[in-house]
This record gives sequence, structure tokens and C-alpha cells, in this order.
Amino acid sequence: MEIVGSRRKSSKSSAGDTVSTVRLYRSAPELEVRLEDFELYAVHRLRVLKGISDGLSRGKKPNEMVDLVDKLWKVNMMHSEAHEVTNKDIISHFVLRLVYCREEELRRWFLSMETTLFRYRFQLEGSEAQRALLAEFDLPYKAVSNAEYESVKDKLNQVKSSTGQSGSSADTVYYKVPFEQVPDLVASRRVFILKGYAYVAMNQVVSLLMTQYRSHLSKALVLTNRKWTSMIREQEKDRLTPIVEALSTSYLGPDYSQPKEHAEISLKDIDQVAKNSFPLCMRHLFEKLREDHHLKHGGRMQLGLFLKGVGLNLDDALAFWKAEFSRKAGAERFDKEYAYKDTPQLWKRRKRTDYTPYSCQKIISTTPGVGDHHGCPYRHFSEENLRAALSKMGVGNRAVEDVMDKVRNRHYQLACTLTFEAVHGVSCDEGINHPNQYYSDSKKVLESRNNSRGT
Repeated sequence: MEIVGSRRKSSKSSAGDTVSTVRLYRSAPELEVRLEDFELYAVHRLRVLKGISDGLSRGKKPNEMVDLVDKLWKVNMMHSEAHEVTNKDIISHFVLRLVYCREEELRRWFLSMETTLFRYRFQLEGSEAQRALLAEFDLPYKAVSNAEYESVKDKLNQVKSSTGQSGSSADTVYYKVPFEQVPDLVASRRVFILKGYAYVAMNQVVSLLMTQYRSHLSKALVLTNRKWTSMIREQEKDRLTPIVEALSTSYLGPDYSQPKEHAEISLKDIDQVAKNSFPLCMRHLFEKLREDHHLKHGGRMQLGLFLKGVGLNLDDALAFWKAEFSRKAGAERFDKEYAYKDTPQLWKRRKRTDYTPYSCQKIISTTPGVGDHHGCPYRHFSEENLRAALSKMGVGNRAVEDVMDKVRNRHYQLACTLTFEAVHGVSCDEGINHPNQYYSDSKKVLESRNNSRGT
């Protein structure tokens, strides 16, 4: 795959062929890709994978996941030119393979999400396309013969009945495969096992394909990592490397660098607003600032940019920080060391630099040091401190347990989403991806309630 400045060259498949739209990605395509498409296509696919991750974390059922994947794919992976849809699919996969090959944790996440995407895309295909894809795998398994089927048909019908599947197994094609190759079917007791072999129905064969797909992709990620480390990273250090290294922690949502719809907060209201509408990460920083009258640089950046995004203007920001820091450091020291060193640059007053409020992903990836208060509380707080903080926000005992369960499984953004839902009494289906989104959604909920009471 070559990255160029000109338009890609692509070929169309023959008309009339029954071809699955699901790809196996066995080798990188010989395509010329514009640099802007290299990044854009990857971002679009990343939205699909992160949507899948959120759906799984929320415990969506298989039929709900099918609908979710169908929607995510149509929203993010379509193209105005029909023949470019396939190219976008292939290019985006290989770009993200490069992005997520670099660390073990990244590889595990990508492998899990891509395998899940494969499962539900396969299920969305028609029967002919499914059989065409099955043939591509060239699996070394033969269908169960009529004689063997007759010897086990009662057991097969029992399995179908116990799992809520309708109809007899008489018209179903079965494959006999080593049971360890379909662990998900074995775990859910959806297959009959005899002498170490599982009898897999045609409509369950996706589980077998997933095992093969996952095995191939896992090996490919290891090989890609070797190429990245030994060659690609250095060769592309001035062009692709910065894009690749940024994509795994990139924020994919709305821009919060400026207040929305002339939103503004005043200093007289800031304490009440912080209590009602700040997410836990910003509320903790705000309270520590009020308590200690000081924050280290990381905390000042995280809270300062958030305040800029929610509508605190530069003059009020200077007054806010000065009122706090002066109580400990003195007004003269504040003017000398902080007033024109930190705060104005956040409002784009120095070196024409635009400082954007931190996203959840960036905050989660931060590692605070001793004496720091920035970062993500769901990741960095002890269980005792997190429980206390949630209780202080008004999160009930049952909701606290749900939040802690997500924290233990490292679903920090979902933990924040559950906190939002518990505090505000409404659902947040899109999930919390940015502190300023939390604030904005909170304000909308509270304003709606106030308007309802007024009428």
C-alpha cells in the first residue's frame, strides 16, 4: 500500500458474481492512497470499532449487536463512489492494523473488535455470499454424512430445543470439528460434543470462521509490529509515524475548543455549576484548587482548557486563578509566574497556538505523578476514594456497584457514562467521550427540567 498525493487506482469486480462484501485482509492491497484518506478512512473505521466496544461493554444482546454493527457500518464506512467502498474497507483495516500492532494491549483490543466486526458483518450477508466466503477459508472439514447424522440426530435436536432454536435439524448441514475451535459455542452449550468433536450447524459456522480469522489476524499483527519497529517507524518519521502514533488515542467526537451557542459561565455561578454539571475528573480538580489554592501544571492545563470550552472568558479566568493562587503564593508571585505564563496561552494568546480541551481518551492515558490531581479518577483513584467521590456526587449504592464493575474491567468511559445516568436520571446511549460533552449534556438535562417546572 503506497501513500501518494494523487487519487487511488482501483478495479471493479465482475458483474453478476456472488461475492461477499466481508474481507479476509490476507495481504496488503497494491493501492495508491492519498495521505488525507489514509487518516480519514482509519478514523471512520475506528468509530465503528469503538461503537462495537461500547455496545459490548453495555451488555447488548447478539440481535442488538447485529443492528448496531449494521448502523455503524452504514454511517461510517460508505462512500459517495460505489467502487470506493471496498477500497475504504481494505485501506482502513490495514491502517488500523499498523496503528494497533505496536503494543500488546492495543493488539488485544483491535483483535477482539475486528473479530467481533467480522462476526456480525458475516451474519448480515445473504446465504449465497456466506457460502462464498466459507469457500474462501478452504476449511479442512467435511459435512457430516447421512449415516453419521442418523446416529446423533436425537442429540442434535435436543441441543436445538434446549437453546431455543426452532425446527428439526433434518435439513441442516453439520460440520464435525475439534471442539476447541469453537470455544464460544461450547461455552454457551449450543453444540453437541462427542469424542472431542463439536457438531456445528451451518448457521453456526461463523464461530468456526471467527477462530480462523482471529488466528490469522493475531499472527499478522505480530509480523506488522516487527516491520513497524525495524523499518517503517524510522522511514516514515516525518510523514506517517505521527499519524499512526496519534490515532490510537484520538478523539473522534465534536469540537469543544470553543463554547457552543454563545454559552458562558460567570464566576458567581461557577461553584454551583461545578457541583451540578462538572464530570468527576473536573470536579475533583476544582475542589482541590479550592482546598489547596494550587494545582500543578498538568492540573492547570486539564481544568483550564475545560473551563475555556464551557465558556469562561479570559478575564474571568485570570481573576479565578488569581483569587485562588494568591491565597497561597501571593498576588505578586501569581502575576510574575502564572498570570502570563499559563492562562493566556490556553485562550490562544501566545504563539498563535490553539489549545483544545482534553478528551476522555487523552485524560485516561495520562499518568499523574505524586502531588498531581489530573488524570481520570475512574482509572487512578483507589476503590475507597472512588466510592466516596461517587457518593458525594449523589450516586446511589446500586449504581456505585455498577460503576465499580466497569472500572474493574477497565471500561472507564462507560463508568463515567453510568455516573452521568445515575446523577441525572436519564440514559446516555452515545456514552461519555469528553468532559465538555458531559457538561453540555448535563446543562441540557437541567435546563429541560427547569423549563418543565416553569410551565
